[in-house]
Amino acid sequence: MLLVEDNADVVAYTASCLPEYKLLVGKDGREGFDIATGSIPDLIITDVMIPYIDGFEMCRMLRNDECTSHIPIIMLTAKADLQSKMEGLEMGADVYLEKPFHKEELLLRIRKLLEQRKALQLYYIKQFGVNTHPELIVDPEIAMDLKQATENEFVTKVKGLVEANFNNYQFSVDQLCKLVFMSHSQLHRKLDALTGLSPNKFIRIVRLNKAKEMLSNPSLSIASIALDCGYEDPAYFARVFKQDTGMSPQEWRMGKR
Repeated sequence: MLLVEDNADVVAYTASCLPEYKLLVGKDGREGFDIATGSIPDLIITDVMIPYIDGFEMCRMLRNDECTSHIPIIMLTAKADLQSKMEGLEMGADVYLEKPFHKEELLLRIRKLLEQRKALQLYYIKQFGVNTHPELIVDPEIAMDLKQATENEFVTKVKGLVEANFNNYQFSVDQLCKLVFMSHSQLHRKLDALTGLSPNKFIRIVRLNKAKEMLSNPSLSIASIALDCGYEDPAYFARVFKQDTGMSPQEWRMGKR
């Protein structure tokens, strides 16, 4: 969690409210933005009145940066007027809390925002066929809202890049990072936040989902399917497939008939 605040007393009090979280601290808007883009925290708490870049502008910058656009943001301010609140929400803040805030309300807001992020994660897990939690159900109303999220474009783009490189048998996470202009840690944090998967796992599941789709066509050999899904070695493909499904490709094919 990242706290952007230049008042030492507020930093100390906020930290005392959040003993169970690892807390990073930025003392101004520029430092806060740099920490956020470098570490990709799970949630950001920022004051509005901070040096160099105020909370409104930092929030706008974070929302416009693909690395950080998904991170929930809580804005703290002594400004209680409606215009300030509307400006904060317009810039992309999820919650606007007036100072002095109550510990209980802060913790509740954090919990709800992280629950919403988990709902977003489950939505993408199911939407993109990376169903690692089939027993979990996403509220349809939440899912409808999430379909409009800008993160849909990001996950779709990453999935498309993996699919576009099926014929590149040496395609790696490093190559994917270059294509999305992110460091390894940035991509890992972003994908994990959205799908619960590491980049390696994401690439593997996108490939295997395509393989499962192709296995329904009995005219395609398993060796050719392996090649078309990014596996140069059919034997290795069969091992990975069995690890993921508990069945060999042939057993999967027979079970789908």
